[in-house]
Amino acid sequence: MIRFLQKDTKAVKIMFGVIIGAACVAMVLYLVPGLMDNPTGTSASVYATVREPGALGRIGLGESTEIKTEDVAKLAQRQLQQQHMPAEMMSSLLAYMMPRAGQILVQRAMLKQAADAMHLEVSDADLARELRTGPFAEYLFPDGQYIGDDRYMDFVQTAFGTSRSEFESQVKDDMELQRLQAMVTGGATVSDAAVREAYRVQGMKVQFDYAVVSLEDLKKTINPPDAELQNYFKQNAAKYAKAIPETRKIEYAAFDAAKTPGGKAAVSDAEAQAYYNAHLAQYKTEEQVKTRHILIAVKAGADAATDAAAKAKAEDVLKQLQAGGKFAELAKKYSEDPGSKDTGGELVLMPTASLDPAYAKAAMALNPGQTSGLVRSAFGYHIIQTEQKQAAGVKPLSEVKDTIVKAIAQDKQGSALQSYGSELAAEAKKNGLAGMAAAHGLKLVTTDSLAKSAIIGGVSDGTLMLSTAFTTDKGAAPQAISTGDGYAVFTVVDVTAAHAPEFAEYKSHVLDDYRDQTAPELLRAETTKLDARAKQLNDLKKAAAELKLPIKTSGLVGEDGQVTDLGAMSGPGAAAFKLAKGGISDAINAGQTGVVLTVTDKQEPTADETAKNFDATREQLLSQQREEIFGIFMGTLTQRYEQGGGVRLTKQAAAPAGPLTGK
Repeated sequence: MIRFLQKDTKAVKIMFGVIIGAACVAMVLYLVPGLMDNPTGTSASVYATVREPGALGRIGLGESTEIKTEDVAKLAQRQLQQQHMPAEMMSSLLAYMMPRAGQILVQRAMLKQAADAMHLEVSDADLARELRTGPFAEYLFPDGQYIGDDRYMDFVQTAFGTSRSEFESQVKDDMELQRLQAMVTGGATVSDAAVREAYRVQGMKVQFDYAVVSLEDLKKTINPPDAELQNYFKQNAAKYAKAIPETRKIEYAAFDAAKTPGGKAAVSDAEAQAYYNAHLAQYKTEEQVKTRHILIAVKAGADAATDAAAKAKAEDVLKQLQAGGKFAELAKKYSEDPGSKDTGGELVLMPTASLDPAYAKAAMALNPGQTSGLVRSAFGYHIIQTEQKQAAGVKPLSEVKDTIVKAIAQDKQGSALQSYGSELAAEAKKNGLAGMAAAHGLKLVTTDSLAKSAIIGGVSDGTLMLSTAFTTDKGAAPQAISTGDGYAVFTVVDVTAAHAPEFAEYKSHVLDDYRDQTAPELLRAETTKLDARAKQLNDLKKAAAELKLPIKTSGLVGEDGQVTDLGAMSGPGAAAFKLAKGGISDAINAGQTGVVLTVTDKQEPTADETAKNFDATREQLLSQQREEIFGIFMGTLTQRYEQGGGVRLTKQAAAPAGPLTGK
């Protein structure tokens, strides 16, 4: 049903937003871990079954909904795409997202059953009105005109990969859930006084002085004696058990194309011709044209009078051109194509297939330098001047031969290198790597012990050799591996397993770890000390001076502002809005800093500002209240299904578990 979620068009985003948004506000707040902990059944195609909770459901009465595994997987994939996860992480994260996506669709099914029980079903007339006026209207009724049944079916197939009936059923379900949400939250109200108070807080701005205790500066003061560090090192032995990573020592002999038998690969004319014949499709050229144009635009669906006016304006420009006017100047003055107007109407050389058919036909009918009369396209009236045109065809061999020869030579050289590498590896296996290298005049290199992320000197790219070495046993038979511009035959001569370091060699790292562990508590203590002294003196600046801490001054900021060393004012800095002018805050932990502040100026919004933002603030508060009400409803509904055995998860669906599932 939701195959369309794999796509990324604007229409898909609208539908995706409806599925996990409007109809299921606050749903993710109620992803109850126990809701779907009772796996049953074996059908791999069904993820879960949602049915009437209680005795009626158990005997097969009441509504029952099957959640398809395919739909859950696609929704999970779409959620990852919405979070812009890297492609290489998608497959590993998909299993963890499946339970979350599954619960969203399960809870959607519960809401649908609740809506059906309240008889909130959507009629065909309701659907027709929604399609004409709702978010899909711009696709199905552009400028108020129906696109027709054929284009409608093409739209849902292309955008969503589904049939018209499935699409309309989905839209009906969404409308029904929106009705349920409206019914549940219809009683939400907020008083005028609450609106004014909310905006008073939102619109308030403060300015303050603040003293800063730096975590990084405190770390530098933490210098315990070696005995204490050694004790810390021993207490955290498990942490350092493999602090020194595994290393491997490699022995190799490398060679490039110059060392291969036969030298540089030669390419005959016959080979070039054969390659050309086999790859003709690569050398085909499209019909292309380079033009200038002047466009007098006519919007789609414009009436006859509008069209006639545009045509008259275009005819007037054409007369000016025929009377000796310069094309580029007239284009800059009259053209309504924003992409080419400022360049005198000039367009780049482009395939005619990418142009409006009428425009392309007229442009190709002209010789370079010639100018057309009026040409009507889907965009309006054009005057076209052709500057260059190129017929469709195939590039001759003479034009691409150099490229072909290089490609064949590289392919031959690559094959020769690989073949020679295999021969040398077999010889090294028989006679030893040193013997093979000596027999062919190759230099034998033994590396130091290398970590997996190291660089191998002496070769262009040793990445593949090193990664392969870390999957190869010590003393294993020599093998050939690509080094970018050549090959190497190598073997692993020593392996040092990951191990704990000696304290002396790892002392600096241990000190860093010790500081990282102890500094946060020191930050808390120093900030608390600053706060106590500031309040004792009733003067933050004096307290900061005594403790040799810097004092800074903020600008006038609101709750959406940012302050250096304090961060977002909606975070720890929000304490400033609760203080009276002159008040001193408690110690504030801002992560990398500790802060104590004193308010020097405080400005509340004016009556005019409050009035101007009154309606928006009311709607914001109502939206928050609706979310809370619907969240409570969703939680109660979820609990009823959980306790009544209304959700049955298949064993296949129960398998994935991890940090995103709460298990």
